Amino acid sequence: MESITVSTVSLRLRQYWVLTKPRVSQLAVFCAVIGMFLATPAVPPWQTVIAATIGIWLLAAAAFAINCLIEEQVDARMARTAHRPTARGDIGALQIIAMSGVVGGLGMTVLYTLVNPLTMWLTFATFVGYAIIYTVILKPRTPQNIVIGGLSGAMPPALGWAAVADSVPAEAWLLVLIIFIWTPPHFWALALYRTKDYENAGLPMLPVTHGQKLTRLHILLYSVALFATTLLPYVIRMSGLVYLASAVALGLVFVGYAWKLYRSYSDELARRLFRYSILYLSLLFAALLVDHWL
Repeated sequence: MESITVSTVSLRLRQYWVLTKPRVSQLAVFCAVIGMFLATPAVPPWQTVIAATIGIWLLAAAAFAINCLIEEQVDARMARTAHRPTARGDIGALQIIAMSGVVGGLGMTVLYTLVNPLTMWLTFATFVGYAIIYTVILKPRTPQNIVIGGLSGAMPPALGWAAVADSVPAEAWLLVLIIFIWTPPHFWALALYRTKDYENAGLPMLPVTHGQKLTRLHILLYSVALFATTLLPYVIRMSGLVYLASAVALGLVFVGYAWKLYRSYSDELARRLFRYSILYLSLLFAALLVDHWL
């Protein structure tokens, strides 16, 4: 009986963990931490870094859980998301709302008391932007959902910067802009090789509403815009040659993938671009940090 109880509790905890979309939240928190270190020429206080990281992650986890709840029927019709506990009906709505309320409330408390009110309110606004504005209003209504709603997903560097500096200067918003422009080609690459999934779910993603060819063109144009945008930290002297060399090298590979995808489509190439886009953003922000200390 005891082993069954332990096993049941362990399974339930894993199900709740899946609702927080851990891989997505890890990348968001990583970008927030980079923002913290870029906000000051010195090493930021470790207490602030730890508290802000925990608080931002908790609110992100709460937002992702609400997203899973709202999209439970959509997720059930998509092969990529059908395994989620909400899609399978393993966890009820009240449980998710309670979990999100507790986790999100704890995150807000941590940010308000141990970091600063600005970071709490910005993170809460990001929560509302993702869980409500993007998920409820934009995603089911417009093929530009990921473009407009991408602002909430682009906010982590500004949240991290606010945590340390208690302000959000132009440099922080430039980091937000980079992620904002990165988001469409990242998600549209996924949508290309998952088009059937989105058709089954009834979501108006760009490949569904406007076709594969136009989506590939949009990916290429956004990739070129992303390349140009990533040069701006060097242009405004926010970073130096180490970052510039990294941004150029990483960006050329990104544009190269987008160009190949535009010229000759295959699902495998779309998958490679999607996977590379995640690595790209991680390495780009890591280069910002390395350059900052050098």
